[in-house]
Amino acid sequence: MLNKSLAVLLLISAAVLSACEKSSESYPITGEQCGPEDPVKTLDAADCYVPPAVN
Repeated sequence: MLNKSLAVLLLISAAVLSACEKSSESYPITGEQCGPEDPVKTLDAADCYVPPAVN
């Protein structure tokens, strides 16, 4: 039963993710057009610091 539920969940997830538009020329939330001078294109993983969890 668990295997069938997992399979259905994976299929639904794949269908939802495949419906996402990948070649959009605008940002999804603001609707602003993407351009070659966008500052987000110069971001690196080191720019996104995530502090460690405090226990």
